[in-house]
Amino acid sequence: MATIEVNGREVELDEDGFMVDPDMWTEDIAKYFAAGEGITGELTEEHWKVIRYVRDYYKQFQIAPMVRKLCKETGCNLKTIYELFPSGPAKGACKLAGLPKPTGCV
Repeated sequence: MATIEVNGREVELDEDGFMVDPDMWTEDIAKYFAAGEGITGELTEEHWKVIRYVRDYYKQFQIAPMVRKLCKETGCNLKTIYELFPSGPAKGACKLAGLPKPTGCV
């Protein structure tokens, strides 16, 4: 498996570049992944709102939220989610949130 180093911490990634251990996640890791997911500039408060929601949902249910629920609970429509995370809610938002690759994610 691959690893990355962020702020002196080694983080293990799966074959698709998702974190193996979500508990190792930090905001700096989200920032590290952002550039690779096509996000330019700083992560906005809207990015963080989605990232925090995805993380909290995963902690509670051990699965990423369905897109419809993500949109409803964050107040972001699907167009906005794709503007925030160009690679999509499953790949982009989940990766930045430090979650394992969602099942069914292509």
